[in-house]
Amino acid sequence: MPLHVAPFIAVIIAVIGGGTGIDRAIAMPQDVVLNQDVVLNQDVVLNQDVAKPKSNPAKFVPNYAEDRVPDYTLADPLMTADGEKIRNADQWPERRNEILDQFRDHVYGHSPEPCEVESKTLFEGEHASGRIREVEVRLRSGGRYLPIHVLIFTPETERDVPTFLLLNFQGNHTVCDHPDVAITEAWVRNRRDGSTDGNRALSVARGRAASRFPIEPIIAAGFGVATAYYGEIRPDTDKLPADDGSKTIAQHLPGLLSPPGDVPERSRWGAIAQWAYGLDRIAEAIGDGVDGIDGDRMIVAGHSRLGKTSLWAGATSPRFAGVVSNDSGCGGAALSIRAFGETVGRINDAFPHWFCDRFKDYNLREEHLPVDQHLLIASIAPRPVYVASADGDRWADPRGEFLSLVAAAPAFGLGANAAPTGTLTADQFPEPGGVVRHGPLGYHLRSGRHDLTPFDWRQYTSFFADALDD
Repeated sequence: MPLHVAPFIAVIIAVIGGGTGIDRAIAMPQDVVLNQDVVLNQDVVLNQDVAKPKSNPAKFVPNYAEDRVPDYTLADPLMTADGEKIRNADQWPERRNEILDQFRDHVYGHSPEPCEVESKTLFEGEHASGRIREVEVRLRSGGRYLPIHVLIFTPETERDVPTFLLLNFQGNHTVCDHPDVAITEAWVRNRRDGSTDGNRALSVARGRAASRFPIEPIIAAGFGVATAYYGEIRPDTDKLPADDGSKTIAQHLPGLLSPPGDVPERSRWGAIAQWAYGLDRIAEAIGDGVDGIDGDRMIVAGHSRLGKTSLWAGATSPRFAGVVSNDSGCGGAALSIRAFGETVGRINDAFPHWFCDRFKDYNLREEHLPVDQHLLIASIAPRPVYVASADGDRWADPRGEFLSLVAAAPAFGLGANAAPTGTLTADQFPEPGGVVRHGPLGYHLRSGRHDLTPFDWRQYTSFFADALDD
């Protein structure tokens, strides 16, 4: 059923048996598997957004039935809060700022102003038919600095190339097996495969995440890749130890401890906003200071929780020329109002540090959120956005991710880089393996589980080769 715009984008789904917040979480026996679609293999950690539930007699049960999705109406991205219709590109920046302020207030929190950055090269050499470098980017504030190690791969060419910038889950040493890549000293999640010890990374993990970073075909397509361990910006835990390796960005840099003084405590930045802030600062440092990288054609990308991060980074920083969201789900590309798979309440319970505290007001109350994720995608316009899902990752609501992109499409119909004539509609949701392109918008539904794979990267390099063609 297509989405309709006039003046709201409406998606109406038939509901059987209600679909209110009350029936999204019901009691279950203690031995019932919570998510039948997610294999909790602790050696691999396939789904980075799934954590063991907190001890609670009323276990969360995800909804995977379309006929139990509640009726809803989505706000028109081209209608201001005052009811004014946006009709041209000149009017868009004001509406965009209005959207971002709502996300800052209610979802991700407010971030401080950009701090100073500097970089120095730690080593460089050859790798995968191209160049490899590790750069230390320093974020400076209040007389102190936070070091972040950035691993960079570029083709052997004299020209600067468009570059994907993304955070990784386990440390740069897991991206490839090059012996000179530093092993992170930051806090890491303990794993059962022998690659960690007491929340510290071990050298045995070198190259273990290489399947998510197929460097050779990416640089063969004419792109660079830059990545940093997200835990060096902010450890992914709500129980932070006191040692330096586990401090947050705000603890390392006292000058960043508080966003503007008029920001309410409950709307201060959560971990996703901190990771996004780090991405913006890294982009400035390497875009301006590292040869081989085209700073005007940097694409921020991310998988899972880091896909949520890439969307927020792309929305808030015009430094990025394009954005990739890979299996980002709830709080990322998926529509919250659908309450399909992971929900606002479930994500806030499992990961209370990711969003601002005010976001918890919408646990089991998604219909009261003043914004939904299609508006986040819309706020990136007119820059190109690619959203990807996997058919075996129902927890992330693939259909909800596609519908979010569809509902954001009107914002990409303004200005010189407008989407082509015609409407992106809900009934274009592809079969597994299918790809949908609509001007500056791209989507695919990969066969398989929650992951970042060579298939995904082939779509991204193909799409952005056209979208950023100069």
